Amino acid sequence: MTILAAALAGIIFGTGLTISGMVNPTVVLGFLDIAGNWDPSLLFVMVGALAVAIPGYYFLKGRRPAFAEMQSIPSRVDIDRPLILGAVIFGLGWGLAGICPGPAITMLGIQPSWALIFIASMSAGMLLARYAGRYFSGSTQ
Repeated sequence: MTILAAALAGIIFGTGLTISGMVNPTVVLGFLDIAGNWDPSLLFVMVGALAVAIPGYYFLKGRRPAFAEMQSIPSRVDIDRPLILGAVIFGLGWGLAGICPGPAITMLGIQPSWALIFIASMSAGMLLARYAGRYFSGSTQ
């Protein structure tokens, strides 16, 4: 049942991304181009998502999930170097490609060649980050 719930959530999320135009890199790049021909549509999508997510988070906080044993809420609140570096790399990639991971998966059905190139590059970057982090931290795991 957990897999079905996750699949349904993914389908709803992907449908929302597609309807809102967030799988179109030109829409995202238009939002990021504040000095040029700025497109505020991504801002409205983000505000709409937060308007639903924030009350839902507080309503469900502390309750037992329907499809899991317990809630998994991160406890760390510190801002460290890996977090900042990861955010900068994510932002640079988003700004260059106009795509982030969620829309990239959704794009597989719309623009598969672009999506596959992005997902392959993203996966390679994630693997590189994992092994580089182990190398620089001295960990052998």
